[in-house]
Amino acid sequence: MPVLTRLIPSPVVVDIRRGALDDLAAILSDQRIAPSGRMAFAISGGSGQALRERFAPTLPGADWFDDADGTIDGAVRLADSIKKAGHYDTVVGLGGGKIIDCAKYAAARVGLPLVAVATNLANDGLCSPVATLDNDAGRGSYGVPNPIGIVIDLDVIRDAPVRYVRAGIGDVICKISAVADWELSHRETGEQIDGLAAAMARQAAEAVLRHPGGVGDDDFLTTLSEALVLCGISMSVAGDSRPASGACHEISHAFDLVFPKRCALHGEQCGLGGAFATYLRGDHDMARQMAGVLRQHGLPVLPEEIGFTADEFIQVVEFAPKTRPGRYTILEHLDLSTHEIKDRYADYAKAISS
Repeated sequence: MPVLTRLIPSPVVVDIRRGALDDLAAILSDQRIAPSGRMAFAISGGSGQALRERFAPTLPGADWFDDADGTIDGAVRLADSIKKAGHYDTVVGLGGGKIIDCAKYAAARVGLPLVAVATNLANDGLCSPVATLDNDAGRGSYGVPNPIGIVIDLDVIRDAPVRYVRAGIGDVICKISAVADWELSHRETGEQIDGLAAAMARQAAEAVLRHPGGVGDDDFLTTLSEALVLCGISMSVAGDSRPASGACHEISHAFDLVFPKRCALHGEQCGLGGAFATYLRGDHDMARQMAGVLRQHGLPVLPEEIGFTADEFIQVVEFAPKTRPGRYTILEHLDLSTHEIKDRYADYAKAISS
């Protein structure tokens, strides 16, 4: 008999609302998450201490670890510390993207589920099956299980620097370009495309793109949070980062590698890269719409707006395909020369400014 359905790896708890952290102890005591109440909390050495002071009295079965620093070495140290400290039901990553990625890797290393408690919305990593960590070669992506739980308190998100919320907008909207790259590869190379994963990522991006609100609006923040979660799950459905990562991410990774001491936030670079890649694809109306929404939310649409010259951006775009060997996007498809990239960029800058 044919299999008529498939199981989708996804969190058992997704709690997105104002005041969610007030109920953190009750959420974590869920029998599917921490039946014995023993939890290993991964926090930062700085701001994480304030969160520890807030929640430690309500979580007597929790131990707290501040090894998470966004590096692969820190993630390994965190895993070793958790393993040596005793038996736990779950690991809880409490903080921003670096903390959660360290916690995801450490939880996978010790064989425990992870609950991600996000304190900002900078990117889609909070629910993705990937941990992005700094290493000796720069930065690497490591496969990990999805979190078993996601908690996003909109009151806490409002207290985070607004730049981090805006970066999350860029990382979501660029999925329009990423999915189009995946479909391009399907047509040109025969790469298999997962329609469900593509639909999830694209609809998440469309929801944010077309939302009339802004970063000070709870309804908009809820939509953005849900979109980030859906983008992460889309990667698990696909078994790959393909629905969420195309030329937009190649350009962002190239910024990180070519100018490691000057790069902007990941989502800022991805939003710019996604709008430019969409223009390269010939969808000029969508590129202008994406650029308009990015501008509306205070995000960059030109390299000068994040401290790079046009010539430096051309260098980044030229290097970008080297960041993901084997991935086929509009950059690999066009295979533009330096002069051609310069001309296309000039056309893009003119089009989104008109």
